[in-house]
Amino acid sequence: MLTIRQEKASDAAAREILLDVAYGPVRFEKPSHRLRAGRSPERGLSFVAVEDGRVIGSVTLWNVATGNDRPALLLGPLVVDPTHRCRGVGAALMRHALRVAGRRGHGDVLLVGDAAYYSRFGFSPEKTSRLWLPGLTDKSRLLGLELVPGALDGARGTVRVPDQRPRKVPAAISGLAVPAQPRAA
Repeated sequence: MLTIRQEKASDAAAREILLDVAYGPVRFEKPSHRLRAGRSPERGLSFVAVEDGRVIGSVTLWNVATGNDRPALLLGPLVVDPTHRCRGVGAALMRHALRVAGRRGHGDVLLVGDAAYYSRFGFSPEKTSRLWLPGLTDKSRLLGLELVPGALDGARGTVRVPDQRPRKVPAAISGLAVPAQPRAA
């Protein structure tokens, strides 16, 4: 029987093995990993899926902020043991994490991922177009979900660690017009 519960310290090694198998060392180079490195997740928002006493999946939510000092959560990584995929484990973890985040009063959740997969949970790039995650080359992969209607209205700027100084957002992302440079004759 599948159980989803809050992650314990004793689950960390099993989670890391799952992440190594699923993503390999490239996971440490991802822009979203840079936001998580050296930090603890949002208290009470790190979950594991357990079956027969074994951790078979994990999902975590992290506090982040945007350039306009708007608090948000960043979801990820979501991982499921390859031998347990296509059984709804990832979907159950997602729904559980989002339900708990909503009950705790969080307004929205951001993630970097495939819109085709995450749209079934309500994520879309619709309200993230004015957000910038340093290092993310495919802007369409920055997705958002409002747990409270309108929570992402006006979201803009750099997605960053809270209390960290925002980085300058490229003009093409901020929506500002870039003045044309005069051509040399």
